Amino acid sequence: MAARPTPHLLHPLRLGAFELPNNLFAAPMAGVTDRPFRVLCKRLGAGYAVSEMVTSQRALWATLKTSRRADHAGEPAPIAVQIAGTDPAEMADAARYNIDRGAQIIDINMGCPAKKVCTRWAGSALMQDEPLALAIVEAVVAACTPRGVPVTLKMRSGWCAAERNALRIARAAEGAGVALLTVHGRTREQGYGGVAEYDTVAAVKAALRIPVVANGDIDTPAKARAVLLATGADAVMIGRAAQGRPWVFGEIAHFLAHGTLRAPPLTRDVQRWLLEHLHDHHALYGEAGGLRSARKHIGWAVRALPGGEAFRAVMNGIDDAAAQRRAVQAYFDALAERHPRLPQAAAANDEPGAATHDPHAIAIAA
Repeated sequence: MAARPTPHLLHPLRLGAFELPNNLFAAPMAGVTDRPFRVLCKRLGAGYAVSEMVTSQRALWATLKTSRRADHAGEPAPIAVQIAGTDPAEMADAARYNIDRGAQIIDINMGCPAKKVCTRWAGSALMQDEPLALAIVEAVVAACTPRGVPVTLKMRSGWCAAERNALRIARAAEGAGVALLTVHGRTREQGYGGVAEYDTVAAVKAALRIPVVANGDIDTPAKARAVLLATGADAVMIGRAAQGRPWVFGEIAHFLAHGTLRAPPLTRDVQRWLLEHLHDHHALYGEAGGLRSARKHIGWAVRALPGGEAFRAVMNGIDDAAAQRRAVQAYFDALAERHPRLPQAAAANDEPGAATHDPHAIAIAA
């Protein structure tokens, strides 16, 4: 039986001067959410997408890696850039630097669990030092406010299970002028392991007036609906579930509006989306660099498809960008002959009302 439509859960969202078309967000992911991927996610249903993090260290701004991350050519507004660092003055300078290069929203990274980030006391490590975290928020807001640029904050539930301090930091951030806050329902200690919890998200939402976004383990339309209902969050942010499946945003939007699952995409449409993405990806990174970094996107796209694992092995042996595109074209040509619509892996067949995704299955502590 189809789930009841919940169109009130799918809605536009105002962020500063911008009216976002919907409340389905693409999460910032290092090495993934570059400009070509953000553009694709927005085309396929995301109302908003945040860049992979840009360092606050001035010495690294001239590097090719950072310059690519600050490349927003042709990206639909609003352009949101995430910055990471540990020094309030440097973070303020990084905000101004990125605004000068087209950023229209600045997001502060207080959620990355990566060791190379946390060992420098950036990312989610900042949650261990609440005065420093607040000083960074205040400095960035002071830098952005005269430019009319909203500041957002992405955090975790806390550093470890014994210290879930997201609510304290969230209240302080709101008081300092943050316009929107995202909570990933895991501690830094968890990394991406275990299961995300939503009690913290619900508590933050209940305490704040600004929009609150739920993040963590949202991988299907019914799970998105369940999390929105259980937490009262204003939006959901999707990360790993969009890797190789950027049309997940459109699937969620359809489910929230109509209460039914949308048919799988046409295989030829997936082929076209992936080839267009590869073209943009190779153009940004160059033929040699783009060839290598595109392999992960191709691998994610085919991993659950017939012959996908064998194709990934072939793909890793191709050393020419044009040949890479031809191989993708040929793989999907053959797939489309057998499957006009994209075959669905068992894990992706998300039946509305299934026990694991039932809204009532997400228990929020009283």
